[in-house]
Amino acid sequence: MHATGDPVSGAPAAGWTVATALPVSYRVRFTPGVLNPGNPALALAGGPPGRRLVVVDARVHELHGHRLHRYLTAQGVEYEALVLPAHEQVKTMDSVFQVADRMDSFGISRRGEPVIAVGGGVLTDVVGLACSLYRRSTPFVRVPTTLIGLVDAGVGAKTGVNHGRHKNRLGTYHPAVDTLLDPAFLDTLDRRHLGNGLAEILKVALIKDRDLFELLDRHGRSLLDERFQGRRVAAAVLGRAVHGMLEELQPNLWEHRLERLMDYGHSFSPTVEMRALPELLHGEAVCVDMALTTVVAQRRGLLDAAQGERILRLMRRLELPVWHPLVEPLTLGEALADTVRHRDGRQRLPLPSGIGSGIFVDDLDARELAEAAGRLRAWSAAERAWPGIGQAFRTWEGSETRA
Repeated sequence: MHATGDPVSGAPAAGWTVATALPVSYRVRFTPGVLNPGNPALALAGGPPGRRLVVVDARVHELHGHRLHRYLTAQGVEYEALVLPAHEQVKTMDSVFQVADRMDSFGISRRGEPVIAVGGGVLTDVVGLACSLYRRSTPFVRVPTTLIGLVDAGVGAKTGVNHGRHKNRLGTYHPAVDTLLDPAFLDTLDRRHLGNGLAEILKVALIKDRDLFELLDRHGRSLLDERFQGRRVAAAVLGRAVHGMLEELQPNLWEHRLERLMDYGHSFSPTVEMRALPELLHGEAVCVDMALTTVVAQRRGLLDAAQGERILRLMRRLELPVWHPLVEPLTLGEALADTVRHRDGRQRLPLPSGIGSGIFVDDLDARELAEAAGRLRAWSAAERAWPGIGQAFRTWEGSETRA
């Protein structure tokens, strides 16, 4: 601490500057058989054994509630369960207040009784925000049950809910003290939600991990078919995705630097997703954003035509959308303007530079954006009419490519 003046010798102090640092340590670990009654990992996660408030996604409770209750009973945990619907339309402060009310009625202690959140990214975001607000910091444990939770929403520090027409506009940085990843939950996940999570894995691959892209290109459909239950390839894909995410987050956990590779696919998608609700899932909107910026990158010469075609065709094989009617000039312009405000007055737009690396640009204009959207719409229409017509992408070279 530094004071102006000298209050010790009698000169009045006119002000103080306080500098401090908050050490942060949290665990993310693969925990197969997390609900096996003989596995103590969840009962001991985040603190000594004892009482627990368990918040469960309503759909997860239908599928796995009996296993969860049997586990907690076998482990001797005194608990109450709060079952919440969890989807984007109810990702609001009202849901946060429901969690806070139950924390209050349960009489949770401030530090030694972490809340357990079992569900997808919406559920863990809501519980995380409630815990960050309750007594200003209450620990919680995450058990993600969706693919997007395992590789994205469940491994970082951010919490958040939607506000008005804006995605995750209210939120905090409050990482779970422990996150237990069990891919067995994916066996009951429907195909569309698997694709939803694959979009976030593809994000990591395109912007920083060429080897991960190659794995998805070779095995993406089989991962969908097997629901990530095949051990070798599934473990490699999940491990690389989580490692890549955490590697980017750790040195910039509080986002003091606003140029973030993990923002790839998240420049236009927040606006598109919220305006399309409930038509697009989060990862689907992210994929549409990545498809658009793939075209931008290809037109700028950051990707060659073969790479651009390969990326878009992989998106289609992963059963993800590459276009949506909201990918039009007015919506895209408003989305970019909101992103510029979010990134403190600059675009800081991540673009792929080759497959597996990225750069940031600040000079995307409305004309370039509209032309890229038109090209993407044309490619998508041709691909739907004549599947496999990826060669059409090559016609965008030459005069259409901007250095």
